[in-house]
Amino acid sequence: MPLEAGLLEILACPACHAPLREESEPDTPELVCTGQSCGLAYPIKDGIPVLLVDEARRPA
Repeated sequence: MPLEAGLLEILACPACHAPLREESEPDTPELVCTGQSCGLAYPIKDGIPVLLVDEARRPA
């Protein structure tokens, strides 16, 4: 389930404060940091973004 556009506009990466973009792989929706040096991917569980650095997936 996609996030509301208004919510996505106000969310930012907790690590570097860059904007986030929504990506939806099958069964793994997440918010990905657009910062060039960061790139962390935060999971979305039950429609709720989990914006904890410890829960984020590191870029490959």
